Amino acid sequence: MDTKRLRYFKTIADEGQITRAARKLQMAQPPLSQQLKLLEEELNVQLFDRGKRSLQLTAAGAALYEKAKLILGTIEDTVHEIKAMDSGEKGTLSIGVNKSCFYYLLEPMRHIRATTPNVKIQLREGDTYTLMQAMAERDIEVAFVRFPLNIEDFTVQYDAITLPAERYVLAVSTTHAASIEADEVQMQHLADMPLLLLHRTSGRGQYERVIGAFHRAGVQPNIACECPDAAMLLSLASAGIGAAIVPESTLQAFPTEGLQVFPIANMNVKAEAAIVWQRERYLSGPTRRILERMRGIYEG
Repeated sequence: MDTKRLRYFKTIADEGQITRAARKLQMAQPPLSQQLKLLEEELNVQLFDRGKRSLQLTAAGAALYEKAKLILGTIEDTVHEIKAMDSGEKGTLSIGVNKSCFYYLLEPMRHIRATTPNVKIQLREGDTYTLMQAMAERDIEVAFVRFPLNIEDFTVQYDAITLPAERYVLAVSTTHAASIEADEVQMQHLADMPLLLLHRTSGRGQYERVIGAFHRAGVQPNIACECPDAAMLLSLASAGIGAAIVPESTLQAFPTEGLQVFPIANMNVKAEAAIVWQRERYLSGPTRRILERMRGIYEG
């Protein structure tokens, strides 16, 4: 039994006549009669009592009719659901984000919730290396990460939307900020200050870039803590443990109570970020939608 014959049978039952059913199905009457005959032969039952003017379902026909409605309805619902998932109106958005560039995810997340409320979001946090590894293992489809990517550590190829480069800033507790008399700081003034720096779990990243900037300025930094989690660094800074150096946008995504922020005047390196995905991988509808949104913002 195939679904086409079930659909023919249900239409005949709904219309009560072969002629009207054939007209609704936009087919000739003899082939439709033949399909009904083949279905009855396949089941070895009579499905209709054939009167002069209309067809009446037999007990077996009535039972099949109820099942056909369920089967055909389920198929129709499945088709609609699959199409909705592919269009991005439904499904799961599996996305990773580095906390230091979490700010850039806020607007597209608001857009997704406003325009596609049936999309479920699976959000995974990690440093760049962890998220690139998660993509290579297909645990996530797309990630907001910081450069450098260290893509030589992976065998797949990637595409990316580059986000705006931004300056690094110094975040210190309001208590410690009292000792900073200017509106901005020079790197030379940070030599004795205990610094809290972002450091990914593997590979070269923001830590090496910031340390390199200090060395080029002739300064040996005093590193008090290394951590891949920007929110933790800001909490430590607020508690007076040290001064955190983070990308400026990071402070727009997390609470800054108890912190004061200073530009670093002569730091000759900027923080760079990107949205990254595997080049050859099929992307779900929700993922394609978020990439279209980000292209419109940052490539338009």
